[in-house]
Amino acid sequence: MELGRDSDTGGQIKYVVELARALAKIPGVYRVDLFTRQISSPEVDWSYGEPTEMLTAGQDDDDDNLGESSGAYIIRIPFGSTCFKCSNGAHRSFTWKEKLEQLLKQGRQSREDINSTYKIMRRIEAEELSLDAAELVITSTRQEIDEQWGLYDGFDVKLEKVLRARLDVVSIVMVDTCQGWRNVVIQEDGPEVDGELSQLTRGADGSTPKAIPAIWSEVMRFFTNPHKPIILALSRPDPKKNLTTLLKAFGECRPLRELANLTLIMGNRDDIDEMSSGNASVLTTVLKMIDKYDLYGQVAYPKHHKQYDVPEIYRFAAKTKGVFINPALVEPFGLTLIEAAAHGLPMVATKNGGPVDINRALNNGLLVDPHDQQAIADALLKLLSEKNLWHECRKNGWKNIHLFSWPEHCRTYLTRVDACRMRHPQWQTNTPEDDAADEESFNDSLKDVQDMSLRLSIDDARPSEKGAKQDEEVRFWSNQDGGNKIKKPDSGSGNENMLLDNVTNKYPLLRRRRRLIVIALDSYDNDGAPDKKINEIVQRIIKAVQLDPQTARVSGFALSTAMSIHETVEFLTSGNIPVNEFDALICSSGSEVYYPGIHTEDGKLCLIQIMSTIEEDLKSSNSHCISYKIKDLSKAKKVDDLRQKLRMRGLRCHPMYCRGSSRMHVIPLLASRAQALRYLFVRWRMNVANMYVILGETGDTDYEEMISGTHKTIIMKGVVSKGSEELLRGPGSYQRDDIVPNESPLVTYISETTEEKIANALKQLSKSGGM
Repeated sequence: MELGRDSDTGGQIKYVVELARALAKIPGVYRVDLFTRQISSPEVDWSYGEPTEMLTAGQDDDDDNLGESSGAYIIRIPFGSTCFKCSNGAHRSFTWKEKLEQLLKQGRQSREDINSTYKIMRRIEAEELSLDAAELVITSTRQEIDEQWGLYDGFDVKLEKVLRARLDVVSIVMVDTCQGWRNVVIQEDGPEVDGELSQLTRGADGSTPKAIPAIWSEVMRFFTNPHKPIILALSRPDPKKNLTTLLKAFGECRPLRELANLTLIMGNRDDIDEMSSGNASVLTTVLKMIDKYDLYGQVAYPKHHKQYDVPEIYRFAAKTKGVFINPALVEPFGLTLIEAAAHGLPMVATKNGGPVDINRALNNGLLVDPHDQQAIADALLKLLSEKNLWHECRKNGWKNIHLFSWPEHCRTYLTRVDACRMRHPQWQTNTPEDDAADEESFNDSLKDVQDMSLRLSIDDARPSEKGAKQDEEVRFWSNQDGGNKIKKPDSGSGNENMLLDNVTNKYPLLRRRRRLIVIALDSYDNDGAPDKKINEIVQRIIKAVQLDPQTARVSGFALSTAMSIHETVEFLTSGNIPVNEFDALICSSGSEVYYPGIHTEDGKLCLIQIMSTIEEDLKSSNSHCISYKIKDLSKAKKVDDLRQKLRMRGLRCHPMYCRGSSRMHVIPLLASRAQALRYLFVRWRMNVANMYVILGETGDTDYEEMISGTHKTIIMKGVVSKGSEELLRGPGSYQRDDIVPNESPLVTYISETTEEKIANALKQLSKSGGM
């Protein structure tokens, strides 16, 4: 497996791959999926384009319940461009907000130019949304928490400590990371370990040279006195690794030069002129400084080494009672420090980044300011000259190195995960299965993880059984009226019991639908009341689908709206449209899903009322959606500004404007009309590629989300005259083009809303896949 396309990414990719493999071997872990981007290009290895790649099989036991798909896998998702040039640089160790801060400090580009180049505001918003939805974020260093994630509106170190008891904010924790040294055999003190190098290189008779590793000879040929302790630095010749400051500290400290040799392992090279400009510049400076300080015979800088030589290099330095140093300006983690400790080498390391946490755990060395060459020289001299301190650091490293083993790391990792509350209830476990249950899933991976990670589901437990939950927890309940008896509504009652009229099905017909037509036309008057003409268009859409009897038999309908279930039923009734024409009613901006004709399942959510300056619309509000009437539209805040203020107060929810900008809805964080489509896919295996969403030219502030995706979209021109999109975002935010493609084979426009035009549009889109 190729570990990265450049020198910055190898260690990161190696870590996540090894973590996936290690987790898959832990008892109780069924499957581990590592998600990344699919790239198909002749410029990279063919494996980058494989949708699924097994990293390791499941546990080696006789448990027949494990299944064929247990183990660790890489899942490559096709999105955006699949070419290498467009995707290069996708792997990174920074957050996008940190990247924005760095680019602004450089002063080469304006904020607008940066956003145009990187679509960076959309990327930052995606990371904010990830923080909103996350229960736990695991980092490898405390610095990442303070200096990277601390930049985001959705996480504040002080606020997180205050609100942790309420469990309203994401918890970001540090888990000591283990990488790469799992095959190292830790050696204890003994004559072979602590003997003088001259004794170790001589045969038993004291005269015949003993065979030594080839890399030892390669290093020793540089030294006038190879028996002195070695100061070992191992990194690529990158300016950030600060090797020139180390060399200056060594060259200007005479006691250090007399006491030790310096070994610089700076990757592999054939010709400096063929290297990248940055690396070539560092190497050229190193050679000039060796000449300047006349360090010939005291500094080794071999041109080549193999990966299997690295452990021998550590062993060689340890046998000379040397020291390992990492003087990087900033070190995100510090894999080499762990490897050196496992081989018995004390360390001197930068005080910026991961080494702080590593030294806190291992207690096997000294931390220094990488900009202070005198501090570097003093720390090296102290460790090399004070033998008791050197032995103490070595023993501490050996004693504590188990903290960075894969088993220990996985135990800590899983302990943190197990401590998370279950915010998303699991599937009902007592739902009887019908014949469709044995059908193949659209995705084998979904079957593997449906009980673990896809938790868009309905919980069978009643509220009384659950007890008091946090404000933001979504609770689902079944409205079962004491058994399977279905109550018919009183004439003109207008409540949700109307959904149960004249039907005895246990399951939504969605289970057997092959195509779903989703009507999401957001046309309202100035008061937020639905436009009467929508009823006529809905009837035309239904008739258009029925023009083709073959597809009509396998087609269903869903209505997606910002209205509550009561308002939706009232609206449909006013247009003489039977509620049972629809397989699903997605109401209250996607926060509730109803299935006409079965025992309805809906959710309960209590939200803190956060907008006291506007008037609550009790008629449109329910347990999943707080609706507010906008008194003065000119004073309404943009959605992105509102989200920021909510995040900074530790409130996880989804605000949006709807119904012609006359209402503001506050719904659960993971609720939306777009998410409701995904829910129907996960819950009822309704293939998203066979969903047809019908929209106007504008709509509520979630309108853009309804266009993007793998479903088909029909946009009716001239149907919706006023939407709410002007309240979506302000200047400096990401733009619509960052989300919605300008041209897509999955989107078509129609100017006339006749049955024939609608039927032709459905037929045209069906050719782009599905069914």
